[in-house]
Amino acid sequence: MSLELVILFAMLAMFALGVFAFKLPAGISLMLAAVVGALVGGEGIPVRHLVEGGFGFLEAILIIATAMIFMKVVSATGALGTISYGMIKSLYRWPTLLMIVIVIFVMFPGMLTGLSSACILTTGALVVPGLLAMGMSRLAVGSLIAMAAVFGEVAPPICIPVMLIGGGVDMPYIGFGKPLFIAAFPAAIFTAVYYRIRYLDSFDIEQVLPRLNKPVYDRHGIKLFIPLVFVIGYLVLEQTLPQYMPHLGVPLIFMIGALLGFGTGEKFDFLKVSRAALRDAMPVMAILVGVGMFLQILTLTGVRGYLATSALYLPEELKYLAALIMPFFGSAYASASVIGVPLVYVFIGKNSIVITAALALMAAMGDLMPPPSLLCAYAGQMVGEKNHFKILRNSIIPIGAAMVIGVLIILYAEELAALFSNTEWIW
Repeated sequence: MSLELVILFAMLAMFALGVFAFKLPAGISLMLAAVVGALVGGEGIPVRHLVEGGFGFLEAILIIATAMIFMKVVSATGALGTISYGMIKSLYRWPTLLMIVIVIFVMFPGMLTGLSSACILTTGALVVPGLLAMGMSRLAVGSLIAMAAVFGEVAPPICIPVMLIGGGVDMPYIGFGKPLFIAAFPAAIFTAVYYRIRYLDSFDIEQVLPRLNKPVYDRHGIKLFIPLVFVIGYLVLEQTLPQYMPHLGVPLIFMIGALLGFGTGEKFDFLKVSRAALRDAMPVMAILVGVGMFLQILTLTGVRGYLATSALYLPEELKYLAALIMPFFGSAYASASVIGVPLVYVFIGKNSIVITAALALMAAMGDLMPPPSLLCAYAGQMVGEKNHFKILRNSIIPIGAAMVIGVLIILYAEELAALFSNTEWIW
């Protein structure tokens, strides 16, 4: 057995021990795995490389922190609650369309932050009372918002799993809008229609509306949506008209949007909101620091190069099997960094951008899987279900459908890449 393989197994073993045996946070487990890899590789404890790797995803960390502050501000002003109320009141006559819009609404924070947990803690919490009042079971509601959160994590414009994979293979985060759209939205629409057909019967809108957050539009008017319009508009215009729009950077755009929240809606304590946002985002930011260290040590010890060359000789069947086991690492970020990086090399003959988008979709399912099952646990808290494994069991069919979509995207990566190059889309 080669030294590189020994190092890799030692790092994976340390990560598994940290998460499963010692119940350590995934970020800490990744950091310890990086240290073990350096020791086994004869590099001692290379402080410079560990620090350098820890800052490898600084931009993504800044995006997460500022985006979470922005989403908390928008929620505190009452804008999200107003949108939720108006959405259900306007579309209740068309329940299938309503379910699709609800899923996209829950996805929205994840699209801006790259965080699946942000979806459940903000928009997910807003739609839970309405869905329960419509007659859906607690398990169905918890499963629906958990699945929507996963798809929000994958959907453009911000996708952290893609950033992690790209960081491991030196691929810039450019040109992923169309592939991520295809990866996330068909699966999201299938999920919405599935839950509509299986769990949602006719309901009385007059019993639903009193359960929702009261809209504050009458008190504040159109200015309530200024922060949302600014952030979404600037992100789109910066991509479509770069010659006219100054490049502010995503973190600065989110901070300006958060500051625009003052005076547009309900009053809020900016310091308190910011602290709550950073507390919610801290576990994920720690994972990104750990992933950076992990990838840096893989590079330092030669494991990354070994994986790249060895992956080219894998049998075709094993390539897809490796992709299918991605969710079982228990975290989208761990799956993307540990398995996603070598898989890009495995499918080196196909369009790398499309392949990475498909792998991000499959890795994102890891946020639902045990032992942590974080999204199922969050969703369980929202609907009052203590056994979050029941929520996972209710999600099996949508998870399976998403995995099938991921495999199909990999199979037809070249055809999709040709289609994207011949269409004028936003991203």
